[in-house]
This record gives sequence, structure tokens and C-alpha cells, in this order.
Amino acid sequence: MKKSSFYITTTLPYVNADLHMGHALEFIRADAVARTKKMYGFDVFFNTGTDEHGMKIYEKATVNGVTPQNFVDESFLRFKESVNIFGMDPELHFIRTTDESHIKAAQEFWRRCDKNGFIYKKNYQTKYCVGCESEKTDGELVNGECPDHPGRPLEIIEEDNYFFKYSEFVDKLEKFYKDNPTFVVPDFRFNEIKAFLDRGLQDFSISRLKSKMPWGIPVPGDTDQVIYVWFDALTNYISTLGWPDDGEGSDFEKYWILGTPTQFCGKDNIRFQSAMWQAMLMAAGLQNSHQIVINGFITAGEGLKMSKTLGNVVDPKEIVADYGTDALRYFLLREVSSFEDSPFTVERFKENYNAGLANGLGNLTSRIMKMVVAYDVSYDLFSEEVMLEKFDTFYGEDMGNFNIKNVLDSIWEKISVLDKKIADEKPFKYFKTDPERAQVTVRTLVVFLDEIAFCLKPFLPETSDIIREIIKEKKLPESVLFSRKE
Repeated sequence: MKKSSFYITTTLPYVNADLHMGHALEFIRADAVARTKKMYGFDVFFNTGTDEHGMKIYEKATVNGVTPQNFVDESFLRFKESVNIFGMDPELHFIRTTDESHIKAAQEFWRRCDKNGFIYKKNYQTKYCVGCESEKTDGELVNGECPDHPGRPLEIIEEDNYFFKYSEFVDKLEKFYKDNPTFVVPDFRFNEIKAFLDRGLQDFSISRLKSKMPWGIPVPGDTDQVIYVWFDALTNYISTLGWPDDGEGSDFEKYWILGTPTQFCGKDNIRFQSAMWQAMLMAAGLQNSHQIVINGFITAGEGLKMSKTLGNVVDPKEIVADYGTDALRYFLLREVSSFEDSPFTVERFKENYNAGLANGLGNLTSRIMKMVVAYDVSYDLFSEEVMLEKFDTFYGEDMGNFNIKNVLDSIWEKISVLDKKIADEKPFKYFKTDPERAQVTVRTLVVFLDEIAFCLKPFLPETSDIIREIIKEKKLPESVLFSRKE
């Protein structure tokens, strides 16, 4: 029987360039949580998609000499291909902000915020970073530039636009944060957004003149304006569920109202997801998100995050081509800090691949199954129910706190224990002199190997299936599970 529903979503990447390692981190971590929930029996709605409006998209399409719609159509196909190499759950749902259903939802969201008195129009001037698609105050700039997009000149915008009354939500957000002490994970990121709130909130522009930036959703009732890209894109988290259809039995009721909506994002998204989006939901009279999980950056050295705009990305497709999907998942789930910034280099990747996978899990599996096959070892395995109880006992708390690295570290501790057991007891020496002793030892090893493989199911799904299949059929892998790289 299904347990209660669970909703999880990534942010929506822009489609102006290919996905990079930072995207892979967010997608794979969210996927691991979604798969774990499914393992527990939850009815999971797992959402991702593409952010297809705004100045960055309009500029890239213009440079490429195509219409914005043609550009995003082609880019979306590449996006889905890229996502597939991360080994995502096959039931992953995709939303596009150019979908007709999303456009209607974004306009209805605007109408509700407007009806409730949180939208007004005024003339203003601001500094704007196209790379971030957000306004910048002087205090956020370094040497007059956006610190995340150095070398890119800021746009100076001066026009009549609609504004969102963000400043009216300080007290409401403070109360919401107080009432929901685990709303942002980890705690130190929650402290950051609380400190941001303490400095007050400024109303922000939520539209652009169509004559200057035509690529956007029309503002309801004003054909001269289009909806600002963030105000448009954030509504994807509910439009993907069919909102504004929110009646009894709707996906919105099932997964948003009853499904503890959980959102993954990078630390550069913390204000948008945990403050701006929450204020917008309040303005529209809708229930807030349940939790926001904040990842650190994958860095490329010198403290810089990996960014399409900066051009310092590592292509995850190349890593998968050389090492396989589960090798990429292993590194991002175990060798990257759960919440802090972590560096990625090919050398570091290879070192951890050899240590953890080739010489670790792969070698252990090979050693145990060779003895099983050679000496026809018999065994009975734990049931799926017992396995799940063990998983919950050993890893449930860390998974509940989204500390996936801790879970993988604990699993690899069990791998080390089995390696040590083989080294200490040397069962292969006793099959002729004391076969019963050897059988008991190998039987214990293979049962615990199966337990490890089960626990790897949400994290390295392909590897988990391979190991459990060869254990079930008492055979060797058809090929080396993880071949060592020199």
C-alpha cells in the first residue's frame, strides 16, 4: 500500500548552455531522495524542467540568428538528453516555462497577487545582471561588477514597470521561519536568510517593457509589459502540478498541499527560493513550501563556482563516457560535501573512483562472488522488508536531514568491514581443509554484500541491480564492475 505523497523538485536551469557539474550535483541528489522515498513506499512526484524566458535566452537566440521559441525548443531536447546521463528516475516529470499550461498558471498567479493588493506600477532605475537575471545593489557588487559574473557589464534599466510589494512580507516571513525551524537545510544557510530578512526587504520589479525585452509571458491586462523571468519561472513548482486546478483529488492538492513539497537548489538561489518565492506564495494565498535544501558550489579552483557564463565548466557527459553514470553519481553523492563548496578535478575524481569503486565495491564484489561460484556456496538472503528496516535504522536520520554523504560514508564503512573480514579469516584457504567453516564465512559475506547492494539502490541504482542480480543467480559479473583507471 502506498504511503502519503511526496513532492520534490530541482530548480529550472536556463537553456542558454549545456548542463554543468553543479547541475548534475543538484539533479542527482534530488534523484537520490526521490528514489529513497519510493523505496519507503511513498507516491513521489519528482519535478524538473527548463527556464526558457528572459534576457539571457533572448540574447542567445539573437546571437544564433533564430527565434527565441526555436532556440528553446532545440535546447530543451538537449537538456533532456543531458539529464538522462545522470541516471535519473524514469518517472521524472519535465516542465517548460513556455508550456501553454505554465503560461496560463503564471498569469493566474499574477492576477491573484494583484487582486490581493501586492502589485503596483512605478518608474524606476536599477543595475541589472543579465547573468543572474536579477537586480543588484551597490553593496552586492565587487569593483562595480556582479561577483558571480565578473567581466560582464551590468545593464542600467530605467522604465515603468510593475512591482511586487516584497517589503510587506518581513513580519510574515519571520513568523513562518519561526514556526518552521527546519524550513531551510542546512542550519547555517537558514541563518543566512534570516540575516538577510533582518536587513529589510525591498519591493522588486516583476515586469519588463515588451518593446525592450519581448521574450516573456504577457502581463495580464497590459500588452506593453511581459512578466519578469523570476516571477514567471518560480510558479513552475505549482504549474507542473496542474495549478490553478486545486480541487479535491487534483495533483496540486495531492502533492503540494499533502505532499510536503521539497525544493533543491544551489546557494546562489537561496533568496529566490526561501524568501522571494515564499512571499509570492503568501501573496497569492497559497501554502508555502515545506523545505528548501541548499547545496554548496562545485568549484573549479580559485574559489570560483562552475558556471556556464564563466565558461569554466566540467562536462559531466565526458565523465560518464569515460567512467559510467554510477561513477559520476558516486563522486557527487559521497566525495562532495553535503552542504559546503567542494572542488572538482579530474585527478581527484579518478583517485576517488579507484579507491571507492574499482578497489572498493567492485573488488569486494568480485572476490566474494568468485568464492560463491567456485565452491557453490548456498545462502538465504534477507527479505525486502527486513532490508528496508535495516536501511531505515542505519541511514534514516541522515537521509531525513539530507546528509547523503554521511549515508554513503557509512555504507563504505561496511565495505571496509567485509574487506577486513576476508583478509582476517581467509575463507578461500579452508574450502579443502574445513569446508563448513569456509561456507559459513562466505555465506555471511554474500548476505551482507546483498544488504550493501540494497542500500545503494537510491544512489547507484544500476550498480545495485547488477550486484543483486548476480547474487541471486550465483554468478560472476559479465564484465568488470568498475575497472581501475591508471
